[in-house]
Amino acid sequence: MGGISDNVTGLVLAISSSVFIGSSFIIKKKGLKKAGACGTRASDGGYSYLKEPLWWAGMITMLFGEAANFAAYAYAPAILVTPLGALSIIFSAVLAHCILNERLHMFGVVGCIICLVGSVTIVLHAPLEKDIESVKQVWHLATEPGFIIYTCVVLVLVAVLIFGFERRYGQTHMLVYIGICSLMGSLTVMCVKAVGIALKLSFSGSNQFIYFQPWLFTFLVIGFCLMQLIYLNKALDMFNTAVVSPVYFVMFTFLTILASVIMFKEWDSQSATDIVTEICGFVTIICGTFLLHKTRDMGGSADEPPSSSSHITIEICNSPRNQYEV
Repeated sequence: MGGISDNVTGLVLAISSSVFIGSSFIIKKKGLKKAGACGTRASDGGYSYLKEPLWWAGMITMLFGEAANFAAYAYAPAILVTPLGALSIIFSAVLAHCILNERLHMFGVVGCIICLVGSVTIVLHAPLEKDIESVKQVWHLATEPGFIIYTCVVLVLVAVLIFGFERRYGQTHMLVYIGICSLMGSLTVMCVKAVGIALKLSFSGSNQFIYFQPWLFTFLVIGFCLMQLIYLNKALDMFNTAVVSPVYFVMFTFLTILASVIMFKEWDSQSATDIVTEICGFVTIICGTFLLHKTRDMGGSADEPPSSSSHITIEICNSPRNQYEV
């Protein structure tokens, strides 16, 4: 029952995170428009939005969403939490259609429905969260041969991409930057989950921060997030956001699920049918996400024609949800 209860808590937190983050895009967009009407637009290099309360309300809303997303990893498996990031895309698209009058194309509606079907499929077949009584158990899982090999492979691939391919191919091949971000992102989520579990246990009365492991995981989260920030912004600066976002979502989610399966062995207790169904749900979400991004400008707007350069989106941290418009 504890596993079911934790999964339900994680599910509620993940959905709440999507609602907050999806709403924050719309609130910030409203703030950007209001600030641009009275001063220099952000796309023209202005920072008048920093004086706009509505933009700050959007940022605060996003922080609430990220906090809920962080907490969700402490209660539910990454297989359940990570793919649900697609819900924030759906929520922001629907709100943009209703509030910003940015019409959602018919194919965009189909993309939303496909994402919902994939999300429900994963929710119904996701594995239960394991009962963990100490952060030392997480440390034991992280230091088992399987995950150590995965971590070494990730670090080697990241080093090869940075030192061997970035200078020659980074500005022409999007997968160089996205590969770095996605590989590091999978390790980031594992560290986030470890810190989240430590906090959950500490709040329940069993202080885990007397051990060195939570502090080490916290340090790694900060370092990995900074690295993702640098290389994801490079990708967004060089390539079209409409292409970067879905590709990053797919790679990040796939590698995060792979890392979680290796570290927490979440598929060991599941049948082959459940595993295949989860994979099908993931593929369904991928299809819906690509369709949404591909058709997001086809609907147009009541007051302005669709434009791929109407705003710049900067994504940071450990989740494809984190899109900050400036």
